[in-house]
Amino acid sequence: MRYAALLVWASCIPVMGWCADSPKNIPPGSDASIERAVDSILARLTLEQKVGQLVQYTSSWNDSLTGPGERRADILERIEAGTIGSILNASGARLTRELQDIAVKQSRTGIPLLFGLDVIHGYRTMFPVPLAEAASWDPSAVERSAHVSAIEAAAAGIHWTFAPMVDIALDPRWGRIVEGSGEDPHLGAVMAAARVRGFQTHNLRSPSTLLACPKHFAAYGGAEGGRDYNTVDVSERTLRDLYLPPFKAALDAGALSTMSSFNEIAGVPSTGNRWLLTDLLRKEWGFTGMVVSDWNSIGELVKHGVAETLAEAARMGITAGTDMDMEADAYWLHLPELVKSGAVPSAVLDEAVRRVLRTKFRIGLFDDPYRWTSTATERSLLLHPDHLAAARDVARKSIVLLKNHGQLLPLRKDLPRLAVIGPLADSDDDPLGPWSAKGRREDVVTLREGIQRAVSPATIVEYARGCSIDTVGTDGFPAALALARTADAVILALGEDRDMSGEAACRSTLDLPGSQQALLEAVVQTGKPVVLVLMNGRPLSIPWADEHTPAILEGWFLGVQAGNALADVLFGDYNPSGKLPVTFPRTAGQVPIYYNHKNTGRPGDADDHWTSKYLDLPLTPLYPFGYGLSYTSFRYDDIRLSRNSMTREDTLRVTVRLSNTGKRFGEEVVQMYIRDNVGSVTRPIMELKGFHKVGLEAGDSRDVEFVITQDCLKFTDHAMQYRVEPGTFTVMIGPHSAQVQSRIFTLQ
Repeated sequence: MRYAALLVWASCIPVMGWCADSPKNIPPGSDASIERAVDSILARLTLEQKVGQLVQYTSSWNDSLTGPGERRADILERIEAGTIGSILNASGARLTRELQDIAVKQSRTGIPLLFGLDVIHGYRTMFPVPLAEAASWDPSAVERSAHVSAIEAAAAGIHWTFAPMVDIALDPRWGRIVEGSGEDPHLGAVMAAARVRGFQTHNLRSPSTLLACPKHFAAYGGAEGGRDYNTVDVSERTLRDLYLPPFKAALDAGALSTMSSFNEIAGVPSTGNRWLLTDLLRKEWGFTGMVVSDWNSIGELVKHGVAETLAEAARMGITAGTDMDMEADAYWLHLPELVKSGAVPSAVLDEAVRRVLRTKFRIGLFDDPYRWTSTATERSLLLHPDHLAAARDVARKSIVLLKNHGQLLPLRKDLPRLAVIGPLADSDDDPLGPWSAKGRREDVVTLREGIQRAVSPATIVEYARGCSIDTVGTDGFPAALALARTADAVILALGEDRDMSGEAACRSTLDLPGSQQALLEAVVQTGKPVVLVLMNGRPLSIPWADEHTPAILEGWFLGVQAGNALADVLFGDYNPSGKLPVTFPRTAGQVPIYYNHKNTGRPGDADDHWTSKYLDLPLTPLYPFGYGLSYTSFRYDDIRLSRNSMTREDTLRVTVRLSNTGKRFGEEVVQMYIRDNVGSVTRPIMELKGFHKVGLEAGDSRDVEFVITQDCLKFTDHAMQYRVEPGTFTVMIGPHSAQVQSRIFTLQ
């Protein structure tokens, strides 16, 4: 069917938002209109065309069909035949228009393609990695980051991002901790919802939106040993109370797709897990969007050992509720025969196709298959000055001040001589972090460049690499130490390279890699004031640095404006306000270590040998969850309760007076934790249930109020019911999880 024939087809499809035979009282774009249109299309598709809508393939095209690409001829033929529903990793306004032209003007179905790309923390304007953004504890900043990412990606023809990653991670050895929001389900839920709002805004048909896809459903962050793709074995209660809340928050915020995870949960791989994808996700939660597999995760059901053949894996995936097959080729090769033989009911296939088509209607692809993209628009929006300004602002909000002995920071801009040392001090690649989409190293402002721009013209800034990131060698030490000895202060940039974090990038140790620890010790021994700037995608164990280095900044991978943002903090143009979204252990031997743990029957006690503890380490972490310093100081007055007891219908107000007792403006993240003192099942020692980021001028005070409802107190009880139980609760408020004041109240 060529384009002339397509016009006849389109008379019964709302290509411009209306179906010709729809009743006039059903508005275009309404649920009823969409369902009628979906049914109309479905009735005209062949079995192979239906299956094609459930298939996603990748390509290595760059920006035009004239370039080289994997399986290029095969994919073009399949698009023309109408047997591909989605393309992964094809981006750019020119390329996506050319491919879409084939789909809507030349194919036998005229159904638009859905273009997907991993836009995790930026498209061309790279923002901080998600773990760093979570350290901002600023949902509005995170939402803004996602929205800028959507604007740029949508202008390049992308409709769908495989983000946010909302997996809770308790093991920092796991490489993909960098893609999420850390260890806490409440903070993770807040950030998940913010990212969905940023990607999708309030109108998915807008030209500046992306279809969000919270992943990986579910419990992928619980991989044993912190090793990617590994087994996850958790109780249903832990699954519901720890791992699932960010997913629920993302879907409640409007996400219309989700991705199944690679891992098994208690013996059943997620992609073939009907309880997870149908009973819980669709029936219990009421999710009406579509589920896409992770890369070849349907095919991997064979390696998991739950399917003997790829055909059996295809049957398991589709009947479990996985709608779209990413790159396994299982559906295309085997679903037609499975349906013909009755092994897969045709109704199951049709419902999966409906979910895919419904999603395409919801995001406006049938209204405008090109989604307003043009090469001119793309050029005007990528790296727009407003986007770079946003990236700088979010980056500096994400920086955490871990130590500032003697108020070494902020540094004076007019110091005569500064030494900038370290393998990450002038890197123009690593600040991009993993999953950097179309980010380019030439877009990056390095730490060295940011410092040079910030200091006075008279300040001499000298640089030495010192050592490589991950190899052992001291050849660069003499030059670095010579600079350090003649400097008034040293800024030392250490950490990981970008490839040490992300997918399949797990580490058995959390120490500084290579010779960096030796370089740190040698530079500190010069006796000069040293500021350690960390760049990394996970918590690092740095007890020696904490003991011997006067000032430490957690700088993460901050994106294209990394150098400017770090310089803003180093020289006091911005007062750091970040707080850790994840616990920093003293050593990997403490892992897993997280703040909201259970108490056990024998809680750790240094004075009692027969309690849960280590012989050679304290139980406490190096830096606790929620921790972060400021260039000013804050005082928390006694917390006040509006009442000492409440019923399920009541609310209880908790107030604390916060005062800025320092000499400059600052922002403080006031954190509220709650403990259920006695439950029908064991409960965590504390759980984050709310936070406020408050800005105060020097000398100012403000009452900060939290409202406790029964929803703050619910958990999955002994009967697997999500509810609240009467009893006593402890509410705790403070600057981080290890420094709180508390009050007790009763729920009647």
